[in-house]
Amino acid sequence: MTADIKFEAFVSETPQAPAPAGVYKPILVIENMAYVSGHGPNLPDGSQFVGKVGLDVDQEYGKQAARQVGLTILATLKKNLGSLNRIKRVVKVLGMVNAHPDFGTHPYVINGCSELFAEIFGEENGIGVRSAVGMGSLPGRITVEIEAIFELH
Repeated sequence: MTADIKFEAFVSETPQAPAPAGVYKPILVIENMAYVSGHGPNLPDGSQFVGKVGLDVDQEYGKQAARQVGLTILATLKKNLGSLNRIKRVVKVLGMVNAHPDFGTHPYVINGCSELFAEIFGEENGIGVRSAVGMGSLPGRITVEIEAIFELH
């Protein structure tokens, strides 16, 4: 199955590709690389996952938020590239978790996005290099923000 066909299974959970909330491009394609700006956990109804992991919400909520960020990134890719089938592989994911200073399982939270990408693009091409870090705050108190780099066919 192609990435586009796999993505169709998530249509009810996927938000519209967000418009920039500042002075930046949501995606920039240079040669065979697509650089995706930081995205938040947007829901189809326009709301977002909010709260600080380890204080307001637990790590399972954080993991769901990261998965939702993945869906938001996929919506941006599909809108701008026309097809997820143009993605050859995930190169890099940077996951930022709005976390209490004592929270320590940031990689577990960001697995929500990484597992989704592996499901859409396959184990070999859907898993790239990654960083998962904690932040003192994120815009609008969102739970997770993720940026990513993809190689194109």
